[in-house]
Amino acid sequence: MTIKEIKQGLLKKDFSAQELCDFYLKQIQEKERDIAAFLQVDIDGAKNQAKAIDAKIAQGEELESLAGIPCAIKDAILVEGLKCTAGSLILENYKASYDATCIVKLKAQGAVILGKTNLDEFAMGSSTEHSAFKITKNPHNLENVPGGSSGGSAAAVAADECVFSLGSDTGGSIRQPASFCGVVGLKPTYGAVSRYGLIAFASSLDQIGPFAKSVEDAEIVFNAIKGKDPKDSTNVDLELRIKNQELRGIEGLKIGVPKEYFGEGLEKGTREIIEKAIKSTEAAGAKIEEISLPHSEYALSCYYLVATSEASANLARFDGIKYGLSKQGDDLSDVYFKSRGDGFGQEVKRRIMLGTFALSSGYYDVYYLKAQKVRALIKNDFISAFKKVDFIFTPVSPFPAFKIGEKIDDPLKMYLSDILTVPINLAGVPALSLPVGKDEQLPVGLQIIGRHFDESGIFQIAKQLEKIIY
Repeated sequence: MTIKEIKQGLLKKDFSAQELCDFYLKQIQEKERDIAAFLQVDIDGAKNQAKAIDAKIAQGEELESLAGIPCAIKDAILVEGLKCTAGSLILENYKASYDATCIVKLKAQGAVILGKTNLDEFAMGSSTEHSAFKITKNPHNLENVPGGSSGGSAAAVAADECVFSLGSDTGGSIRQPASFCGVVGLKPTYGAVSRYGLIAFASSLDQIGPFAKSVEDAEIVFNAIKGKDPKDSTNVDLELRIKNQELRGIEGLKIGVPKEYFGEGLEKGTREIIEKAIKSTEAAGAKIEEISLPHSEYALSCYYLVATSEASANLARFDGIKYGLSKQGDDLSDVYFKSRGDGFGQEVKRRIMLGTFALSSGYYDVYYLKAQKVRALIKNDFISAFKKVDFIFTPVSPFPAFKIGEKIDDPLKMYLSDILTVPINLAGVPALSLPVGKDEQLPVGLQIIGRHFDESGIFQIAKQLEKIIY
């Protein structure tokens, strides 16, 4: 059932919010042994939230759009009173003392939070294999990864363990797992959703967004969490940006297809599915135009310099003194070394070292500064492209979900999973992953990229494509 259908069911009293909550808690209980999407389930909290919604219905009060809707939250987003581990041993016992802004908004809407989902440690990874606690499985094939870093959030929606979930996207961490798990995932424009209460990985790239079973559901959730927040200085008032946008149909739209995204490395099955989706769009009246995003070939190198540099600064706060894991040592330096040495996993250590090196004296200009200049060129590529076309279509990933353990020992192979998603984060534009087919029973997602703050346009075209393709 969609969010709107569930709301109608609640209002007609076909079922209660508590019955709905119990259904999803039972789903979690039955499926978690196989899927391992959740790090914690807040049974009492969820039941109390559902009970409060039933009381509102009994009193005839008006319901918000997400009232009674069971959801799950990536365990890098703070929910007051619940643990927030970021998938790391260094925060294994850390309990959030306040709600992230997006959680404040979900609670105001009456959403029922079932629990916190698994992720790659500090959101650093593309498979959810880098979690310190468990490996999440892909519901379509338990031998495959669900993608990452928000793999738990994507798998929970795909396995019907919740209606929707929240994740965060730094280099593809919503879109890639959405593609791998066959659900809808949106990375909003940078600044569209407040980052307050999100444990930071790379502050100029991170963005919170929804996973859902349909485009309309993703749109409802996005509209609930977007908007101006004085606690986040990078956040903007989206309403001011989109008030003059008009409804658009597919007919007459110009769709750009960048040649750089269809080159070597794109698997045959994925290429065929994406090209079929593009042809369906053309048959519906859109004009398809080949475009070029010439600096895309430098995006992955650029991303892994910018992201690791910001990570090395952001993760300096986890020092064994302020909060989280604290090891005894002979002196202050020893406490630092032992706490960080035992608390961080291998991938996090690797990225901290890469970032610290890129920011170090004598190398800052050679690496970090040059990466920021390349980032500006990548952003300009998108700005130039959107002068000619309305939207850009690409694959989300060069391949469907890979086997668990297949890439874990080769960081470079793992990093290549993000090659088609990182340019979007560097440019700050919004993009949505729409499931458009399966390659040997594994889902494949189409990436719909829009202009800055044109989420509404992306939703409009994605909803129409959803009807055509299904």
